[in-house]
Amino acid sequence: MTPPAAPQDAVVAPLRFGYGTNGLADLRLDDALPLLADLGYDGVGLTLDHMHLDPLAPDLAARTRRVAHRLAALSLGVTVETGARYVLDPRRKHGPSLLDPDPDDRARRVDLLLTAVRVAADLGAHAVHCFSGITPDGTGTRVAWERLTAALAPVVDAAATAGVPLAVEPEPGHLLATLADFHHLRRALGDPEPLGLTLDIGHCQCLEPLPPADCVRAAGPWLRHVQIEDMRRGVHEHLPFGDGEIDFPPVLAALAATGYQGLTVVELPRHSHAGPHFAARSLPFLHRAATSAAVPTTNRTFTTTRTPTARTLTTRTPTARTLTTRTPTARTLTTRTPTTRTPTATDHLPAPAAPPPGVPSATPQGSTP
Repeated sequence: MTPPAAPQDAVVAPLRFGYGTNGLADLRLDDALPLLADLGYDGVGLTLDHMHLDPLAPDLAARTRRVAHRLAALSLGVTVETGARYVLDPRRKHGPSLLDPDPDDRARRVDLLLTAVRVAADLGAHAVHCFSGITPDGTGTRVAWERLTAALAPVVDAAATAGVPLAVEPEPGHLLATLADFHHLRRALGDPEPLGLTLDIGHCQCLEPLPPADCVRAAGPWLRHVQIEDMRRGVHEHLPFGDGEIDFPPVLAALAATGYQGLTVVELPRHSHAGPHFAARSLPFLHRAATSAAVPTTNRTFTTTRTPTARTLTTRTPTARTLTTRTPTARTLTTRTPTTRTPTATDHLPAPAAPPPGVPSATPQGSTP
């Protein structure tokens, strides 16, 4: 069944922004959720992983109920995501996949997705996210598509029973990498009602033939989940806003025009080393872009973030005093003086911006973050 396009005179619902827990991997879930609520986010993209609602650990149903209560208390919406790198196999990133030659390995991935559907239903999530995986060496394209459609069929059935959409993400380097590939899968499965799309705005910039705003318009009828970050053409590297090439106001305007009412989740999985910093920085950027595009948002941010910001600023004042007391330390000066590697060049470099350097290198094309 092909979903109808939104009516032209439909009321535009406010955009709802979330942040992905795969970008807060160094925080306990009990700490990450109130952080996002305090910053003003509307929801969370919850990646099931060993540190965040481990789908393989005992008492999953009871732990899921506790998380559901916490989400409700914080007024946070949720999408369940399944892109954890090593949750099933400690040696293979995102392994096993739905395309593995071994049917038992494929079944393990299917079981994870079935578990994710149950968790999503219990949390009241608006969608379950998944992706195809990379085509294994020695596997032809036709066989890979046959494996994918066979593996996803029971997951689509479970999603229908649970009343939770299954939102497949086109991922650079995967078998299902583009919007055209999503439609190929949709037709192969018979266009089932529960099957929808996770659209990653950065991926549109990376490899789609259309600009991101046009991708949003084309994908609108099938949108069930949206991920957002900055990116450059031809480079699959999730970047903080402003570090890539995307013009975001037209993207948000296009998204609002589709009538999409789910979460738009910031995805920075390689920035957990400074997760709270990037979470705090991302939401104001999105609100400014939405304002520029005359797009409504829930605008929770400014009622919740200013108080902690003031406390942060006051607590950082002593830090400046600490730095000045360390300047005359002879030990620091004497250890640096013998260093002969271009002292004049380094002396004139600007101070690094917060957070400190250490952002991991870009994700190679053909793999996922």
